[in-house]
Amino acid sequence: MPEEQTGPWGHRGRVDEPDKRALRREFLQVRSALPEDDIRSSAAAFAGQALLLPELTGARTVAAYVSMGSEPGTRALLDTLRARGVRVLLPALLPDNDLDWAEYTGPGSLIPVRHGGRMELLEPAGPRLGPDAVTTTDAVLLPGLAVDARGMRLGRGGGSYDRVLARLERAGAYPALVVLLYDTEVVPRVPAEPHDRPVHAVVTPTGVRRFVRP
Repeated sequence: MPEEQTGPWGHRGRVDEPDKRALRREFLQVRSALPEDDIRSSAAAFAGQALLLPELTGARTVAAYVSMGSEPGTRALLDTLRARGVRVLLPALLPDNDLDWAEYTGPGSLIPVRHGGRMELLEPAGPRLGPDAVTTTDAVLLPGLAVDARGMRLGRGGGSYDRVLARLERAGAYPALVVLLYDTEVVPRVPAEPHDRPVHAVVTPTGVRRFVRP
């Protein structure tokens, strides 16, 4: 029987997939209500705090992603890492929801790509390096909706980054796993399944929190 836990908003629910879906809706609703000015101003704060992590600034190659809409802003961080000589890889969504990768060479290297006739993402225009390129990185910046005191991440539910984490494990690759979140998205506990893997650090506009690496 699934374990019963207290959710981030104080309700109690069963730790199963329906509970994850409900939590995702709640976190996304809160994000969608954020003022655009707050989203823009927080992007610089995210970059400043992330640069306190030597796992990112000392890395030779970082896998990241392009933030969209009300997601915690990554673009200032992408440009700062690249300016410091870090090689930045960005994902390109494949038809089966797996991720290919290509190098980020600046804002002009991003192109809008529509998936499924409804979802438009900004993806790198450069040569594709293959899904296994992520196994060569020193750090991976993961998207997410929340993280708990154990470092367990609540993702968007598409499964793309579950594949990334499984690929890293199969390859025996152990880059630092980092997630960017708003302060209110760091919560006591989120539902977790046996295949879920904890992140090593969370970056918010006001600070960095590390978790014990296995």
